[in-house]
Amino acid sequence: MTATKPSPKSMLSLDLGKRRIGLAGCDPLGITVSPLPPLQRKSFERDLKVLQWHCTSRKVEGLVVGLPLDAKGLPTDQARHYERYGQRLARALKLPLALVNEHSSSWAAAERYNLQGDRSGQLDSAAAALLLEQWLREGPELKPVHVAAHPVSQVNSDSGS
Repeated sequence: MTATKPSPKSMLSLDLGKRRIGLAGCDPLGITVSPLPPLQRKSFERDLKVLQWHCTSRKVEGLVVGLPLDAKGLPTDQARHYERYGQRLARALKLPLALVNEHSSSWAAAERYNLQGDRSGQLDSAAAALLLEQWLREGPELKPVHVAAHPVSQVNSDSGS
């Protein structure tokens, strides 16, 4: 599936993990992408409260969630779980969602920002920044979550930092 380059807008990108969620945002013109402090996961309700604060303060218009597809671009069990979690967050935040292939994003972020072995969460947020840069370049367009937000099988598998 070929993705369409989206129109720039203020976005929040999430690199989901079991312990942390890496966060990154961009300005409304999509010019500057910035890693944000990572979110230490506690519960869905607490995660949501922190994300609501970011969305309100940054005037976020949509979410980008990375899915860990395999090297062939096929969904993993973890990708299916993260897709459901991303949809749940997007519904709760009342924001449209874009899913992107995050294959190798942590490795690429570690190389780019010299964060090999990082356990502070900086690496997670750096990976979220790469996902957001990827989305700004390649899409896909945001989809409302009441519509199937492009199931894992339709994520642009050509990408993946």
